[in-house]
Amino acid sequence: MHVLGIEAATPVASVAAAFDGGILAERMVHNRRTHSVNLLPMIKAVLEEAGAERQNLAGIAVSSGPGSFTGLRIGMSTAKTLAAVWEIPVVAISTLETLAFPLKGHGSLVCPILNARKNEIYAAVYDSSDGASLACLHGPVAIRPLELVELLLELDRSVTFLGDGVPEFGSLLKDGLGGKARFAPFSAAFPRGAAVAELGLIALREGRGGDPMDLKPEYLRVSEAEAAWLRKNCLGG
Repeated sequence: MHVLGIEAATPVASVAAAFDGGILAERMVHNRRTHSVNLLPMIKAVLEEAGAERQNLAGIAVSSGPGSFTGLRIGMSTAKTLAAVWEIPVVAISTLETLAFPLKGHGSLVCPILNARKNEIYAAVYDSSDGASLACLHGPVAIRPLELVELLLELDRSVTFLGDGVPEFGSLLKDGLGGKARFAPFSAAFPRGAAVAELGLIALREGRGGDPMDLKPEYLRVSEAEAAWLRKNCLGG
């Protein structure tokens, strides 16, 4: 079984091809070009490098959010279009689970955080003590960092943070949690297409692949444009 993984929910675009034996090829890029420019050439290159013919693909896995509204739309529309044209199923993979997945079996709590702007972060809390799975204890949510600290203090366990929210909010989390706060390496700051592809393999084996037209992003909150419309039309703003 071959699966194409697409990650475009953050400033980094990442694409990977995986099969039951492991990751065949992966590309990541963080540059000024938009994901709409980067993704299709990356997909073509990854499939060529993996030696995976599109007719042999069992499905496409795509990061479903939370994350950048624009990035999510580009990633999901790309996955939906390719899956529809190639007549294969598609599966949505949580961006926060994608971040946490490489730390499965780490032994502590894992808390991926993405910068959601407006002094909030997108976050989820996973228990990684079971090497066979990640158990989601809380989230995904859009939350203020101090509220996340309060929640984690109640759990009273060591927690490893990772994600692009760490540079801005890491010191605040460290101040609130003290020695219980740990931080993953910088190389783990962004979700990887390889993790999306591997989680996609698991999901497809479990029969969770679906019609590309049913695919929906997990925004967690409305966009600025939608918020402005609601204020104007529903709140008399």
